[in-house]
Amino acid sequence: MDEKFPDEFVTWRHNTPIGVKVDEVFGMDSKSGKVWQEMARQIFCEQGEPNYRIISHFADGAPFIEGYPGRISLTHTDHFFAVAWLPKTPEVSLEVFTPRAAMGIDAEFLHRQQVLKIRQKFLSDQELEMIPADNVEKNIQAWTAKEALYKAALSPGLDFRKDIHIVSLPEIEVNLMSKEQSTFGEAELYIPEVNEKVKYPMRLYSYISYSCCVTIAVSPKSAKFGK
Repeated sequence: MDEKFPDEFVTWRHNTPIGVKVDEVFGMDSKSGKVWQEMARQIFCEQGEPNYRIISHFADGAPFIEGYPGRISLTHTDHFFAVAWLPKTPEVSLEVFTPRAAMGIDAEFLHRQQVLKIRQKFLSDQELEMIPADNVEKNIQAWTAKEALYKAALSPGLDFRKDIHIVSLPEIEVNLMSKEQSTFGEAELYIPEVNEKVKYPMRLYSYISYSCCVTIAVSPKSAKFGK
């Protein structure tokens, strides 16, 4: 059964086992669409300590927080908004792909059955064999993984089927307070560099929050927060 969003905005900050911090904003059923997104972003910005946080974007569309030298990634779906963080990494440029600060997040509701109609458009032949054609949850998870990986790549124009490969999907975490060890999935990004595409390994982590599957893609070489 789907969880019901509260009638007011709720914020929650938590650490993930994959070394990424996540801020979530959800609720307020009386608002929707762009108005809801703007309000949720405003609430996130007001939670900054000690100052108001301003979200801006680089020329390629990648988001950053002014004055914070660490990678962030954004995602939103109906009444759910999340910002994922990596630690400060001032030694690298946040405007281009680098394994030291490669991270992306995406979220989607688990009941979106439309994903089954478009799976051939974003899954490779090998992935189509690996992910059951009638399993909505696994296909939603694969979609969020591809989106998170695309955001981490910072390389517009990558082909979801040819350049972004899912090797294995993790088990979806249903209880973030559990002390059981989490499982990570594996993926690969093929990033254009000079006259060739270079393969970079990535890790995947998925959890459920308010009936949404949230997936984080992060490089094994990225700076990470401790537990």
